Amino acid sequence: MDVPVPDAAILSRKPAIVARLRAVLPRDAVIDDPAETRAYECDALSAYRMQPLAVVLPRTTAEVAAALRVCWEEGVPVVPRGAGTSLAGGSMPTADAVVLGIARMNGVLETDYDNRFIRVQAGRTNLSVTGAVEAEGFFYAPDPSSQLACAIGGNIAMNSGGAHCLKYGVTTNNLLGVTLVKMDGTVVEIGGPWMDAAGLDLLGVICGSEGQLGVVTEATLRILPKPEGARPVLMGFSSNEVAGACVADIIKAGLLPVAIEFMDRPCIRACEAFAKAGYPDCEALLIVEVEGSPAEIDEQLAAITAIARRHDPVALEQATDEAHAKRIWLGRKSAFGAMGQINDYMCLDGTIPVSTLPQVLRRIGELAADFGLEVANVFHAGDGNMHPLILYNANKPGDQERCEALGAEILKLCVEVGGCLTGEHGVGIEKRDLMGVQYRPADLEAQMRVKDVFDPKWLLNPAKVFPLAVSAGRRAG
Repeated sequence: MDVPVPDAAILSRKPAIVARLRAVLPRDAVIDDPAETRAYECDALSAYRMQPLAVVLPRTTAEVAAALRVCWEEGVPVVPRGAGTSLAGGSMPTADAVVLGIARMNGVLETDYDNRFIRVQAGRTNLSVTGAVEAEGFFYAPDPSSQLACAIGGNIAMNSGGAHCLKYGVTTNNLLGVTLVKMDGTVVEIGGPWMDAAGLDLLGVICGSEGQLGVVTEATLRILPKPEGARPVLMGFSSNEVAGACVADIIKAGLLPVAIEFMDRPCIRACEAFAKAGYPDCEALLIVEVEGSPAEIDEQLAAITAIARRHDPVALEQATDEAHAKRIWLGRKSAFGAMGQINDYMCLDGTIPVSTLPQVLRRIGELAADFGLEVANVFHAGDGNMHPLILYNANKPGDQERCEALGAEILKLCVEVGGCLTGEHGVGIEKRDLMGVQYRPADLEAQMRVKDVFDPKWLLNPAKVFPLAVSAGRRAG
């Protein structure tokens, strides 16, 4: 992976830059000791690491604005960081950059149950948003697998989804407004607690922009009444292709489960050993969940299981009670951690049309064989958001490079069948050099011109998303 050469002038001015940051922030909000900044040298894409110049941990929007204003005046790059759960290197710093972490900004600012929204600071964890409103019978729909740890600000940066996005949509479908601090310290309000804000849809530009345009400090989120009930069903199949065909047929029939999750044999076995969920030992497993009244649930599951039976399932099991349902989901939610216990792996993120699932799963198997590596598949099958896990030995010379080469071929495959490079992890540094596979030079130019408007000095997360050769002139100032 290529990394821009650090600006020697910035490195030489470190004491003065840190002194200016300390002058505008509480003393405990600025970290410059290399022994402490090491904790911020990478995110969940831990194969790549670099210590930042310094780290700032503000508690308010005003403190964020003050820190950014100093960095703007000093010409110092800033890398926004939520909880550091990015799997695409979205918050990996460079040696001449200041990491701006929002983890201390975790408060609930306003709840309005009549108008169904909550306003929170952007460092609040995903799961704790639901925790703040569930006593009143509400929940926040996006539920990425890292929801216990990931921050709302990071969810907005990457437009995160989750298992239940098939019915409720991803972050952009549940985001109403943000407070955004631009690189020069200007604070702007975009959107708000209403269904459709006037003017240009700048909120749609901000969500998914990967920290390129500004730092989100507060977010207004849509909350929904809890459904009357929900029930998952397990479906085991003899091959990945058959399971993929079943998913395509469920969607084709016009049915809308709240979730359709897919796991193949390597992942099933790892999750079963870890969570003891009672999964059948089969080649491929689907977890399909529906919700509503008892009568609605029965009707939907009857239609879905009828479709499944046409594909000769080797297992078909409905949850019998709430404890059974939680056990089924525990296995799926534990998938990434369970796989990490048995092997080093790289988790990819590409999206494909649901109708192409059978052929894509078959081709991934062929590519894995060509590269001499194993791939475990676990993903949100309902909306085609795939998460192939490429298993490799991090201690074996050349294995990581082989893993990355296989990953590139899988992502190219996603684009070839009409999909895209990312569904929710973002581009970061992981897919940066593949952007030319999906976009023409004119498309990339249009995207970079948007960044020019918000961040004319190109100081916010400047080494991410766009191929370095393409953005070199702008990053040079």
